Amino acid sequence: MPVGQPVPGPAGAARPGWAGPGAQPLSPMPGLPQQRRVVAGRPAREPWWQREGVISRVLAVAGVAVTLIGVVMLLVLAAQAGFFGPVPRVVAGGLFSAALVGVGARVFAKPGGRVGGIALAATGIAGGYLDVVAMTTMYRWLDPVVGYVVAFGIAAGGVALAMRWNSQGLAVLVTAGAAVLAPFVSTELMLLVGFLIVLQIAALPVQLVRDWPWLHVIRTIPAVLGTLLAVVGTALDSGAGPDRYQALAAAIVIAVTGLTGAVLAGRLRAGDVTASLSFGAATVPMLAAPVLFSGRTGPTVVAGAVAAVLLLVAAVPWVPKLGAAARIPGHLAVVSALAGAVALFEACVGVTEVQTLPTALFVVAMGFLAAAGQQRSRFAAALGAVYGGLGALAFLFRADPATLAGQVEAEAHLGISTALSAVFLLAVLAVAAWTARRLGLLDRESDAAVLSVFAGIGGLYAVTALTVSLGVATGSRDGFLAGHGIATVIWMAAATAALLFGLRRLSRKSPQAKVALVAGLLLTGAALAKLFLFDLATLAGLLRAAAFLVVGVLLLMVGTRYARAFADLDART
Repeated sequence: MPVGQPVPGPAGAARPGWAGPGAQPLSPMPGLPQQRRVVAGRPAREPWWQREGVISRVLAVAGVAVTLIGVVMLLVLAAQAGFFGPVPRVVAGGLFSAALVGVGARVFAKPGGRVGGIALAATGIAGGYLDVVAMTTMYRWLDPVVGYVVAFGIAAGGVALAMRWNSQGLAVLVTAGAAVLAPFVSTELMLLVGFLIVLQIAALPVQLVRDWPWLHVIRTIPAVLGTLLAVVGTALDSGAGPDRYQALAAAIVIAVTGLTGAVLAGRLRAGDVTASLSFGAATVPMLAAPVLFSGRTGPTVVAGAVAAVLLLVAAVPWVPKLGAAARIPGHLAVVSALAGAVALFEACVGVTEVQTLPTALFVVAMGFLAAAGQQRSRFAAALGAVYGGLGALAFLFRADPATLAGQVEAEAHLGISTALSAVFLLAVLAVAAWTARRLGLLDRESDAAVLSVFAGIGGLYAVTALTVSLGVATGSRDGFLAGHGIATVIWMAAATAALLFGLRRLSRKSPQAKVALVAGLLLTGAALAKLFLFDLATLAGLLRAAAFLVVGVLLLMVGTRYARAFADLDART
């Protein structure tokens, strides 16, 4: 009987798992050992620890880490314990590192020696870098400039070897190993920051040749963290005068290096998002740099300069000829615009007082919204909306409803600055409406109706704050009351306009007509409630009479038009 052929059972007996020709297979009999079914064409997936090269890579990375820690112990712990002298320690570290690089090159050239060769070479190059850091910062044998130059040569040689071997892992191991262990060798923070920046710059030319996203991150993050720590520490140390400018210079170099790398990568590979994100991280120390200086001028100048440069980079793609020459990808423009918007906010806060901050934020919001409408950019519109929201919050903090309702609070906090902020709030709403139409956000009547309601609420609040603030600014005892009386009339006028707008479109049965009628009726009720509950108790005789007369005339007019509109509608149907 052939091997693998099922053994026939007794005559007439059904075999387990078989129900006859054409029938579906029965479920396996319970109690029998089951075999795992393997789908044809899909081989069973091996565990990760059995895959080729995984264990060797893990062991190689562990070997690099342990060996570099040994180098640090040789340079630092031996010095603390008094073992050997400085010269033997440094010479031993240098010779050991050079030997590792040489052995790594020989191993790499042999079959199957790629992983081991990369690990040995990375360990040797990073060890040599740490040796230079120790000679510069710990033993003071090298001037910092000379130390940076030598360290740059070692790092650049490691990166060049990585490009020759086409190994992103080698470049990452060299950069990460030197950056992580350099703080244990260096004795001064600013010198350490310099060596971290050297690593960032040394790996920059790779952008022109290789698409190595991990190297973007590894070469940027250590320099960013070190510089950010230096900025914060220097800001907290009131006596560190020269260090402030060193920290500022370090932040500038990191940002410029990040921008250069992102532009170079974007010109060659438009989809290199990692380079743009790394540039965004590189701007963080520069955004924190204003805290290095006290007063208003220093922080404002730093933040304003950063905002100008970043927003200029973001606007380059909008200029046809310049954008075609620079070839800045969209994601880099977005990152630059976002960082520039943060810097611009810092400049606004630094240059204004509490009462003028809303105006500054509204002006910036108008600029972003106008640019968004001109270029049909939803991202710029989002930035404008954020600035408008921040301005509205600052405006509400200054002119909240309790302040508008109380004469004592209004006369203490409101004035020309509040009135100016209210005017710019109205301007922002107008520009936002134009931008929304340009972006197609008002194409659907339902969306237009909803946005109109929110814009109307904001506009009425701004008008109320404007009239009350102007009344208070006159210095008259009745200025506050006159402002509220004018606000009530404006409320009723707006309600009348909304009702007339809705009645004019009543026959179309459009969503805009329904929303306008409902909003007009609600606003009419609000105006009447304000008239009887607030104005009647607070306004003087002549102002009270004028408010009642104007509101009454408007009610008569809109009531007559309302009745005629529905009569015409009934006549048509």
